[in-house]
Amino acid sequence: MANLMMRLPSSLRSLSVSASSSNGSPPVIGGSSGGVGPMIVELPLEKIRRPLMRTRSNDQNKVKELMDSIREIGLQVPIDVIEVDGAYYGFSGCHRYEAHQKLGLPTIRCKIRKGTKETLRHHLR
Repeated sequence: MANLMMRLPSSLRSLSVSASSSNGSPPVIGGSSGGVGPMIVELPLEKIRRPLMRTRSNDQNKVKELMDSIREIGLQVPIDVIEVDGAYYGFSGCHRYEAHQKLGLPTIRCKIRKGTKETLRHHLR
C-alpha cells in the first residue's frame, strides 16, 4: 500500500483516508495548491447535514437506478458539500446521498468548498 501525505484543514484531520473506498470507487483527494479551492474526500454520511430533505422528496426510481450503478461501478460524481465552521451541509446530490444510505454505505465522495454563514443562508432561501 502506498503512503499518502497531504495537508488537511483542521476540520478534516479526524477523518481517515484509505487506499480503497467503501462504495467501490477509489478515494479522490485533491484541490488546488496551497489548499485553495474545493477538495474531494470520502466523508461519513452522518457528518453531512441535509437541511432541504424536510421540504423535498426524491424520485425513488432514480434512487434505485443510482443504487444499481453505485453497486456496479461506484459513485462517479461526488456530491457538493459546503463546510461552514466545521459543519458540513449538502445541497446537491440528494438522490446519490439517499442511494448511499439505502445501500448502507458509511461514506460518500464529496466535493467540499468552504463557506460562510451568509453562504449557508443563501442556499436555504
